Amino acid sequence: MDPVTLTSERLLLRTVGPHDTDAVYDAVQDPDIQRWTTIPSPYLREHAVGFTEQLVPDGWADCSMFTFGVFLPVGGELAGMLAITMRSLGVGEIGFWATKEHRGNGYITEAALTASRWAFTQRAIDRVEWRAEVGNTGSRAVAERAGFTVEGTLRSGINNKGVRRDCWIGSLLPSDLGLPSTAPYLPAPHQG
Repeated sequence: MDPVTLTSERLLLRTVGPHDTDAVYDAVQDPDIQRWTTIPSPYLREHAVGFTEQLVPDGWADCSMFTFGVFLPVGGELAGMLAITMRSLGVGEIGFWATKEHRGNGYITEAALTASRWAFTQRAIDRVEWRAEVGNTGSRAVAERAGFTVEGTLRSGINNKGVRRDCWIGSLLPSDLGLPSTAPYLPAPHQG
């Protein structure tokens, strides 16, 4: 599919391309992004080129990963990155990071809600999962502010740079945003 552009109250979410390579490379030099995400570390310019020129367009083309650069509409400054990666039928996993200078403004929370709403209404996704390594309190705060329900901890749930680590997992459902699901949802009965 062709990439889409989304707008929210304060943001422009659009695909990234070769013209964004330098901004992506510069942003990802932040040690916190390299520590808490699964991107290569050290992050070389060739990684940014591969991301903007191959990984992102390929993900859109085969509908396996929908990546959005999170931009401020005035001036076009990169504030972060967000992707929804398809994991199984009707399930996408969201991942995101914010540039150091734009953390604490609620931009990534706003972007996560905007992209999730799009996934629910345009891509027939019925569950957006969020995962973050235990200890990544910034990511967890974004997920919780966006309305994700933290469901627990998965032991050895992610592989970050060759090391298995425990991770938190959460989900956002269409009903959390007042939207219908594409398939019926029957929650488990409350136990004791």
